[in-house]
Amino acid sequence: MILLTGPTGTVGRLVAERLAGTGPLRLLTRDPHRVTLAGPGIEVVRGDFDDAAGLRAALAGVRSALLVTANPLAPAQDENFVAASRAAGVPQVVKLSAQAVTDPGATDLITRWQRCNEELLRASGLAWTLLRPRAFMSNSLGWARSVREEGVVRGRYGTSRNANVDPRDIADVAVRALSDPEGHAGRAYALTGPAGVTPVEQTEILGELLQRPLKFVELTEDEVLRGLLARYPEAVAHALVESAARGRDGSKGQVEPDVAELLGRPGRSYREWAAEHLASFSSGG
Repeated sequence: MILLTGPTGTVGRLVAERLAGTGPLRLLTRDPHRVTLAGPGIEVVRGDFDDAAGLRAALAGVRSALLVTANPLAPAQDENFVAASRAAGVPQVVKLSAQAVTDPGATDLITRWQRCNEELLRASGLAWTLLRPRAFMSNSLGWARSVREEGVVRGRYGTSRNANVDPRDIADVAVRALSDPEGHAGRAYALTGPAGVTPVEQTEILGELLQRPLKFVELTEDEVLRGLLARYPEAVAHALVESAARGRDGSKGQVEPDVAELLGRPGRSYREWAAEHLASFSSGG
């Protein structure tokens, strides 16, 4: 039995799709109605990171689990899951973290939270595997509406290079780690795309694929912060602004070999990702 948390999220959903039909699969979610995947061997369980007893029950009989948490203002979530995994005798936990944890200069709230989560898991006595992606290529779906309606991409630091990664590559690596716990125990993988790409370059790629001119408009820090505050708690919004500022010096542009070595092929490029999601950016999308 493999258990996945976050099965309706960007990475968890892709992992679930890849594991469907390969063996017993348990999907832990606060809202089972949002899970659309179904089939033989797939079990959907209602659960919450704050419910210790429920976590232990969900983890019973599990040999490998994917841990995905997303709220840095709820630090007990990882602690509760790790404790429940130990109590249930789960041999291995694969943790979705972030490559920023390896950068000593990254001191924002979100990165500190991920570092603490990693330290907690490494000290747990469980076998562990850490997945450390750069920014998801799918984050640019946040530009879809302005591209469709205005032909504009708005963002901060248009020339900041980021070796962003296709979430499908993260999911492919996660499947390997979950399916072969012994082969990946004690490993931390840096997951990047095959090249560092700037927002300006992403805008150009989208424009070429759409066959229409697109313009990148650089926002001020205050403009970015106002937009983030409309979607996130204040502390998280400020952490995201801090993280973006750190990328100005190119610290997020380094390409790592792990994706290619683990998958036996190069990671998908931003152009490949964009071509396969072009409908979201087109006027008919």
